[in-house]
Amino acid sequence: MGEVLHSDPFQKWKEKTEESLQKFPERKKVFETSSKIEQDRLYVPEEINQSYIEKLGFPGEYPYTRGIQPTMYRGKLWTMRQYAGFSSAEESNKRYKYLLEQGQTGLSIAFDLPTQIGFDSDDPYAKGEVGKVGVAIDSLQDMEILFQDIPLDKVSTSMTINSTAAILLAMYIAVAEKQGVSPNQLTGTIQNDILKEYIARGTYIFPPKPSMRLITDIFQYCSIHLPKWNTISISGYHIREAGSTAVQELAFTLANAIAYVESALVVGLQIDDFAPRLAFFFNAHNHFFEEIAKFRAARRIWARIMKNRFHAQNPKSLQLRFHTQTAGSTLTAQQPENNIIRVTLQALAAVLGGTQSLHTNSRDEALALPTEESARIALRTQQIIGYESGVTDTVDPLGGSYYIEALTDSLEKEVEAYLQKIDEMGGAVAAIEQGYIQREIHKAAYEYQQGIENQDIKIVGLNTFQIEDDTKPEIYRVDPSIAKIQEQKLKELRSQRNQALVETSLNHLQQAAKTEANLMPYILDAVKAYATIGEITNVLRDVFGTYQSH
Repeated sequence: MGEVLHSDPFQKWKEKTEESLQKFPERKKVFETSSKIEQDRLYVPEEINQSYIEKLGFPGEYPYTRGIQPTMYRGKLWTMRQYAGFSSAEESNKRYKYLLEQGQTGLSIAFDLPTQIGFDSDDPYAKGEVGKVGVAIDSLQDMEILFQDIPLDKVSTSMTINSTAAILLAMYIAVAEKQGVSPNQLTGTIQNDILKEYIARGTYIFPPKPSMRLITDIFQYCSIHLPKWNTISISGYHIREAGSTAVQELAFTLANAIAYVESALVVGLQIDDFAPRLAFFFNAHNHFFEEIAKFRAARRIWARIMKNRFHAQNPKSLQLRFHTQTAGSTLTAQQPENNIIRVTLQALAAVLGGTQSLHTNSRDEALALPTEESARIALRTQQIIGYESGVTDTVDPLGGSYYIEALTDSLEKEVEAYLQKIDEMGGAVAAIEQGYIQREIHKAAYEYQQGIENQDIKIVGLNTFQIEDDTKPEIYRVDPSIAKIQEQKLKELRSQRNQALVETSLNHLQQAAKTEANLMPYILDAVKAYATIGEITNVLRDVFGTYQSH
């Protein structure tokens, strides 16, 4: 922060306040954000070395601090997505239709754990996990059922999938073609962010190098065939869920993004051919103002990185577009109704921070998958913010707040320090391989948990304002027979498909994986032959090997 202009009235106010503290002390000695940024009692105009235009600019113009669109939500509200997927493709299809009928404007697909790590539902490694945390997808047949009667030229779809992203994207393309929708009409996002899997989530399959190859293959393929598709959603969400601070979430996400860009450039892609389709995925946590400042700082830092470091010329390459999800880790099983308020504040922070897309968690997600009623309340939360609150009527309504601008600057400074250190280590991949990023997150998570346990951090209903309540809310339970249903579907599929065509396509994929060829066309051929996700992944495992964490 710059030097504060201490006018006589301000100095007088400070002295008077200090006197009053003798009688009315403040609640805490130090007020700070989740990132340990100390908060001043009051923010007043500062001496800013840079001009307004250089530091903030106008919405839709560099450095995009105030938003990537000139009119933001005055023109179009954010895409309202509800992350959903469970049990079988048939059950998830019903939930998607229900949410679309309730006014949802985009689909967000959750896949079960076997699908995420490339195992068929009848694989011994899939036992007990089929359909539990998302929908089970074994083949193109399941994908066809998942999107039955949902027009893919009218709906934007986000798929949270990483290690097997290329396979699921190929299935989506194939389903669209069966509907008569060409790939160049498809809109949506594939998460496709493997680096954060090594950092925070763990659903990796292959070592980093071949994993990065698959990602750049998707970049290249989509730049030609799916020009409206977001080829990656570089995710800070899971980094934050693992326990990072807001600063770490932003710094490590941007470090990963730099690594993806550099990887694409190494294989010969031109920056402005793929950068406009890069997207980000952030968490909206509890500290309302820090989250708003985080999103504003993210846009400014990324615009500068793309302009000065990678020399992008297309303005769209400089624009950080992002999806937000409210913080699952902040939801409590105790007094679950309180989660509605938490989610509302987090969603409002995302909107005031300028998100392009938003998912609001349901009140019961600390207990189980959300019920239809809970999912509807979560969606209504977005709709009330969008249509009733008035916060969408002006662009960046908190811009110019002394506090918000100072906090945005502080976050930016802290993030830049992390990025410099990671650069000095050789980049994000090297920092991950050395365990640096993981250690930083673990340390932050430990300190946060300590804060809850010693009540420095108060969580209503968890460690303060507790009540004795034995009533158990209605929760959604996945049909335990889903595994047997999927196993039967696989058995029938294998008996009915053209096995020679499957084997030919898998053999071609295996040979291509040993070269530097783009693998997307080969994966698409295998998918169209109804090869299963496990069969395709096993072929790639044989060539690439598997990654073991240290």
